[in-house]
Amino acid sequence: MKRKGIFLLLILALAMLAAANIVWGSVSIPASAIWQILRGKELADHPAWHFIVWENRIPQMVTALLCGAALSTCGLLLQTAFRNPLAGPSILGIDAGANLGVAIVMLCMGSGVSVGGMAVGGFMLVIVAAMAGALGIMALLLVLSRWLHSAVMLLITGVIISHLTSAVISLLNYSATEEGVHSFVMWGMGTFSGVSADRLPLFGGLCGTGLALSLLLVKPLNALLLGDRYAASLGIRIQATRNLLLCCTGLLTATTTAFCGPISFLGLAVPHLARMTMRTSNHRTLMPACMLTGACLTLLCNLLCTLPSDGTLLPINVITPLIGAPVILYVILHRK
Repeated sequence: MKRKGIFLLLILALAMLAAANIVWGSVSIPASAIWQILRGKELADHPAWHFIVWENRIPQMVTALLCGAALSTCGLLLQTAFRNPLAGPSILGIDAGANLGVAIVMLCMGSGVSVGGMAVGGFMLVIVAAMAGALGIMALLLVLSRWLHSAVMLLITGVIISHLTSAVISLLNYSATEEGVHSFVMWGMGTFSGVSADRLPLFGGLCGTGLALSLLLVKPLNALLLGDRYAASLGIRIQATRNLLLCCTGLLTATTTAFCGPISFLGLAVPHLARMTMRTSNHRTLMPACMLTGACLTLLCNLLCTLPSDGTLLPINVITPLIGAPVILYVILHRK
């Protein structure tokens, strides 16, 4: 009964934060006007408000919600699979691959490139490069997993890949133009405002696919809590489970990093918050709790980004460490 109450509170908090993200923003719009806009009425005195609500605030709210659920689910999958409380979406180097793809585009290619006679540029080129880099690292890990039967060795390989890509990015930064470095740094700060209404179906479809695949891993993850040998005795195919886990985390990490930039700490901290509130290791409870908690936290962070009164927006990676770092410190100190 207690867990049902927590789920109810999380759903209510999610609804309230989603509504707050639509009402509150860098441009002050009365709640009554927003209600009329949501009902489909045009405001002749303020035509820009209609665009702000439907083309900016609602897509940004949905993006933050899906991004939080996706990164939190990645963190839970990796922490269980590797039995490491400090494992997160960045631990396998998949987001580092996305960073490398974006760095090559912003620091070397400029604003656009022609592929097969078709010009690709701007934000879409960044998305394509990030997805290609992240999925390339994921494919490499899938190939290596055939020889690396130990989860710990695969984890170490991911850390090494992450350091190698960071070294290449540093080299690209050293020889890049000032404008390119500035663009890359701004992208690395993260934002939920880059997903417009016309890009939202693609983002939502990719995140929804990854989250649906993650739900298929609930039973194998519960078995893995008891060890690989016990899980194998229950009929769990360890290698197939690990490959599906890599595909899920790779797809979710690649999608969120490509569209929103590298969002820090959420995937690392949210699973611990879910465990502390639910007091269970059963993934049938933890998985939805992680999704709801992560969605609530990203909506809260997105709301806090609008705090400056001069109309500017804070980068999302300025806010997430303020919430995630204390949780990680608590876990480290609690486990000594």
